[in-house]
Amino acid sequence: MEEIESEMGEVAGGPDADAHAHGPVEAAVRQILVDIGEDPDREGLTATPARVHRMYLELTAGYKVDPERLINGAVFDVDYSEMVVVKSIPFHSLCEHHLLPFFGTAAVAYIPRGRVIGLSKIPRIVEMYARRLQVQERLTQEVADFLQEQLAPEGVGVVVEATHLCAVMRGIRKPGTIMTTSAVLGIFRSNDKTRAEFFSHLQRPAPGSP
Repeated sequence: MEEIESEMGEVAGGPDADAHAHGPVEAAVRQILVDIGEDPDREGLTATPARVHRMYLELTAGYKVDPERLINGAVFDVDYSEMVVVKSIPFHSLCEHHLLPFFGTAAVAYIPRGRVIGLSKIPRIVEMYARRLQVQERLTQEVADFLQEQLAPEGVGVVVEATHLCAVMRGIRKPGTIMTTSAVLGIFRSNDKTRAEFFSHLQRPAPGSP
């Protein structure tokens, strides 16, 4: 999303990308094309190295994020102590093992201790960590740890479900495989009832869904 990229200080295809139009990334992509038996100078491939460079700048923009700028002061003192759940957050990331995409949805919950974060910031936090080379387990834990650090809530719960193209297009080649990971901190870990409440929220259909 362009808004997220702007907040991260990285807009793919901007002046910085043009400055490196003939840099080492482009040279490496050309060499890959040669090694797989292609001609990097044929019409359809001449701009591919530059396109690949711009793509990776966009997909890994999370490395350049300033977390304070991302949150932008949207943490508020509110007398509320019940569970807050934001679910069905879409994301796309890159598997660090094969540089192939994995994508799905995330659900994030926390129980405030007098401080809440603006609703729009939670999807942006997911996006910040997704736009890095990742494994799903670490992505899940990083989102949970960040919220715990920023809000000091009673606890945090995060569940991520994703399809990995490294399992669909290569290797075991099993379309439809879904990986689920979770991270629970604080009362979500220590209290079975709280954890069960979180998971029950995930099973409820969204308003207006069939």
